[in-house]
Amino acid sequence: MYALILLRHRLPVEEVIKATDEHRAYLRKLKAEGTLIASGPTDPRTAGVLLVRVPDDNVQQRLTELRNGDPFFQKNVANHEILVWDPVIGQEDLDKL
Repeated sequence: MYALILLRHRLPVEEVIKATDEHRAYLRKLKAEGTLIASGPTDPRTAGVLLVRVPDDNVQQRLTELRNGDPFFQKNVANHEILVWDPVIGQEDLDKL
């Protein structure tokens, strides 16, 4: 299963930047383990977007764990809007990533 996670900043960008290195280290770990497919900030930099892949069993539990492990969540830097996504067109391409 896939999910889009929208990280809406709760603080001014100057405060967000202070937590960004720790947040990106967490994301690099998720990428290395195959959970994170892609991530990055929006333009203008008021939010970020994550595309993740999680096992089909216990989807909500795994997504909650991902959110809870994010330094942006732990430091109350961003709200995490989690959208579970079942791609109909192009899933075979995503599965190759």
